[in-house]
Parts: sequence; structure tokens; C-alpha cells
Amino acid sequence: MCGICGKLNLKTNLPPIETSLLNEMNDAIAHRGPDDAGVYVSGEVGLGNRRLKIIDLSTGHQPISNEDGTIWVVYNGETYNYQELTTFLKAKGHVFKTSTDTEVIVHLYEEFGEDCVKKLWGMFGFALWDIKKKKLLIARDRVGIKPLYYALTPEALVFGSEIKSILRDQSIEAVPDPEVLDQFLTYHYVPGEKTLFKGISKLPPGHLMMVENGKVEIKQYWDLNFPESAAEKSEKEYEEELVALLKQTVSDHMISDVPVGILLSGGVDSTGVLSFAVEQTGKQVNTFTIGFEGQNFADERPYARMAAERYGARHHEATITASEFSECISRYVWHMEEPVCEPPAIALYYITKVAREHVTVLLSGEGGDEAFAGYQNYRNLYWMEQAKSAMGPLAQLASGGMGAVGKATGLQRFKKYAPLMGMPFESYYLSRTTDPSDSFNAMKEQLYTSGFRADLSQNGSAVVTRQLMERTAGLDTLSRMLYLDTKTWLPDDLLVKADKMTMANSLELRVPLLDHRVLEFAAALPRSLKLRGLTTKYLLKKALTDRVPEQILNRKKTGFPVPYASWIRNEMKDKVREVLTDRKTFERGYFERAAIERILEENAREGRHSKEIFSLLVVELWHRIFADGSGYADSHALHGCDAVRLQ
Repeated sequence: MCGICGKLNLKTNLPPIETSLLNEMNDAIAHRGPDDAGVYVSGEVGLGNRRLKIIDLSTGHQPISNEDGTIWVVYNGETYNYQELTTFLKAKGHVFKTSTDTEVIVHLYEEFGEDCVKKLWGMFGFALWDIKKKKLLIARDRVGIKPLYYALTPEALVFGSEIKSILRDQSIEAVPDPEVLDQFLTYHYVPGEKTLFKGISKLPPGHLMMVENGKVEIKQYWDLNFPESAAEKSEKEYEEELVALLKQTVSDHMISDVPVGILLSGGVDSTGVLSFAVEQTGKQVNTFTIGFEGQNFADERPYARMAAERYGARHHEATITASEFSECISRYVWHMEEPVCEPPAIALYYITKVAREHVTVLLSGEGGDEAFAGYQNYRNLYWMEQAKSAMGPLAQLASGGMGAVGKATGLQRFKKYAPLMGMPFESYYLSRTTDPSDSFNAMKEQLYTSGFRADLSQNGSAVVTRQLMERTAGLDTLSRMLYLDTKTWLPDDLLVKADKMTMANSLELRVPLLDHRVLEFAAALPRSLKLRGLTTKYLLKKALTDRVPEQILNRKKTGFPVPYASWIRNEMKDKVREVLTDRKTFERGYFERAAIERILEENAREGRHSKEIFSLLVVELWHRIFADGSGYADSHALHGCDAVRLQ
């Protein structure tokens, strides 16, 4: 729901904020809130909001103030416990003029000050201005479901739900940061607080910023903790507690004054969310999934269809082609703003375009794998680390033996894990997007020009995750992976994709499995209830056994299999080569032509480096859209993404 923006002058001798600037900032994010727009401007501060009406359709215009107009707020997101908070605040004597969840924030602030954020259950980014104290408070939800960016200069703080809004301020330029580019090509997303725009940062999840008398303070108010020991409960008790928690969480996420649907992936998590959602409504639920044109591609649609039929949903499917995928990449880069190698995001754009014709809110199963350890690499790396610990010094010998077997047999699993047997966990685990056995990171030395390498810090591109690793030194291997990915991969890749692609179509995506109560429950579970033997996501699957068809529950995990690797090698190869070998690309001074040519040739010959090629393509398009020209792109000038074929 919505998008916010604003500016605060940090010095008293500056001219007042102009309403015209706030209107321009609002216009840049009109897709986030096509239903309404509002601004508050007073001297040194300006707040803006674009509204997508979800709750309280008749009132709720933002910015919203308290009773005497001394506190103002703009808000993006949903507070799922707002009704209980409203009851509490009314009992305290606060007077409400709307029925929206946004108004809760100003009255909570009157009661609790900056600690008001701890009372909110939901997804949000908000900015609150206290006239009496001349204090600005901005905050982001615990997990980072909603984005919030800021640029801090000696003169002012400029912020917004999207970077496009910040770039409307002429004092902020779209200048690339070389070190962040190196980070992106390491992780295939940008972890941590920085963005590829030099001087523009992300407010971290679970943090708030306070600005008072020109002083800026950023403070953490929530973190995900993994206890050293779990509560003494039986497996059955844990299972019953989880089912009750999921029922409540999905029920909370169904709160809406507009139609709600379910995004089905054909997997356990989204099917489970559908099962709980159906129990919360007497209406037929709309479900949505997408597939891809062509042969020999994994297809999630039969499983999604099976789930929809099980629960009597009104099911919608769509198909996209290689041509449509290719045409959409520039718009994908424009909406994402941060470079992310996430081809499924383009498919998400298309299916939410279809969904928007029927609903305004979607629920998905995003987050179940990060909370309950659903990815196979969690299982494989955990047991590998256990084996290394048991073998002690012999692990180094095992590494050599596995490498020899892999070379002789060509078995990819041996090739992948052989080098890791001789490496400390902290040295190789950066994120689930990075594969230390992949040759690409080693190739970066050859890929980069000498001039670009000289611009890079000696700290290396992995500094963000190395710091997080230090925090988790006392935890078991599985908990360390889950914590690391919850703090990086989840907000900086999966959730930014989910937000940007759905809001591009003026549709709100909710993720009940990432409610902080679910994350805290999962973190406190015994390891054996997340990973048991070779079974991943053990307790969640057990809790959903009676709700998810057996064919879905027991199928091998495939993720969201967008066939972009085949398309890059075949249908898209000419376009990709044209962009990556263009004179303009090499004039930026990042990459050696011979290295780019070699990567493209190896892809054409062996099918290697698809992820890396997509990442390089995203980097160059990012430069053309944002860094070249006027500093921000006009979305209407971008083509593609306008057609989708329904079945």
C-alpha cells in the first residue's frame, strides 16, 4: 500500500521546502498509489504520499495528523494489529478521525515516542514529523518487507519508498559506486545499507532514524535471535503451536476492504497459505500462477492448479514467451532500481499484471524456506560441516579425494563441494546466491580493467556478510546460514523484488510467513524440527500434511524455474551480445572486452554463466536508464511488459 517521500533541511539558513518538489517526488512513484496523493509542507520539512486504498476507502487521505495538528505522518504498508491498537488508544483518550491503520501511528507516538514502532505488527516504512520538537522519525519494518531509501547531504535529508523519488531532488545525482558494483557481481544483489547510487542508502530492516536539531541517529529496534537452547516441548506441541500461529497470521494478513487473492507457486508454502486463507473468508478465493512457452521447461502450473482445485479457488494462469521476457528487461531494471539478478521478478511482474484485474492485494508463500530451512543448500552445507568437524585434519585429504573423483567422473556434486571441504565455513558462505565453486568470482580479476580494480577497496566485496558472520560465531551452522540470509538475501533480493514488481502494477503483496512472530517461532525451534536427516522444512511440512496434496508435499523443490538460461543462450543471444559488446559498455571502464567475449562464447558453447550474463546485462541497462541522461528515467519511454497471454 502506498509510497512515501520527503525532505528535511538540516540547516536553518536554507530556503523553505517547496510544494512543487514534493509533488514531483510523488509523481515519480505514482504507480505505488494511483488512488490518491497528498503533501504536507511547512518550512524546513516536506512529506509526500501516494495512496493505494486498501483499508478505510472513504477516508484515510495522507498525510495524517494528530488531534491538534502537531504531529504528521506518511505511511507505506499495513499494520495488522491496528484494530487492537486503536481500541487501546481510544481508551487512553485519543480521538480518531479515520478508520485507517495509518492514524494509529501518530497516537502511538504521542504515547510511546520512538518506541511506537515496537508496537506495530506488519510491513511498513513511515516518516513522522513532530512540530513541537522539530524532530523527524523514519522507520522500516522488522524484516524489510517494505523498502525505504535516503540520501543524506550536509544540507538535507531526502527519503522515499523508491530511489526514483529521491532523484527528483536536483541536489541528488545518479552516480554509480564502484565498490557496490563489485559487491553486486559477487552476490548478484547488493547486501547491506548501500545502493549502486553513490550517496543513496537503505534504512536497514528493524531500524529507525531520528533527526533532531540537525543531528542524525540510526538505531536498531529489532533483531532475529536464535536461542542457544530450545523450549522443552514435544514435537506435537510445537506442531500445534505452529498451526495456531499460521492460522492467526494468515487471518491477520487477510484484513482488507478490497479483494484479496493468492499467488500460487505450486509449492508447499503458497498452498499452505491458501488453505488457511480459504478458512478466513466465505467468498471464493482468486489464485494466480504463470508458466513459460516452450518445451522441456519445468512447469509449476499443474501443481498450482491442483492446489486451487483442492480449495475451490477461481484459478487464473498466464504464459510468457522469450520475446516478452526480453522486451521487459529494461522496465524491470527501471522498477527495481537496485541491480538484482532475479529473472523470476519479470514473471512476477506479468502475473501481477493479470492479478490486478481481479484483486488489489495478494498473499504469497514467500519466506517459508528462509524461516524453516527449506533450501537444499542449507541441508547439504550443514551436513558437510558436520562431516568436516568429525574428520578434523582429514577433511583436507577428503577435499583432494572428492576433487579427483569429480574430475574423473564429471559428477557436478563432487566438483562443487570438494573445494569447500578444505575451507572454513566463514570463508565460503556469503549468501545462498553465491557458489564458491563457480569460476566467475575468480574470473573477475580478468573481467575488470586495471583502472576499475584500482578503485576498489582492499576490504573486499564480502565485507557485509563477513561482519554478520562475526555476530553469529557462537551459533550452529544452520542458524548462521538462516540468520545471514534473513539479514541480506531476504530483504535485499527476494523482498525488494516482491515489492517493486507488485507495486509496479499498483498491487500489494503480503507475506504472512515473514510475520516477525513466525520468524521468531522458527528461530527458536530445535534444529531437528527444521532439518531432520535429508528432510528440509520438517516441522512446517508436518504441520501442513493434511492441508497440502501429497504430490506437492513430497515433490522435489524446484524454486520458480524461469527458463532464462535457455533464452539467453538462444532467443536472446543477439540482444545480449549487442548490449554487452557495445562501445558504450566498454567506455565505462569496468570490463575488458576479451573477458566479456570469452564469457559469451562459453555460454554459447557450454551454457555456462547465465546468471553472470544476466547480471552484466542488468548493470549496463541500469547505467543507461539511471546514470546516463537527466538522473531519472521516464517509465513511459520504456517498452515491453505490456502484453501477457491468458489461458
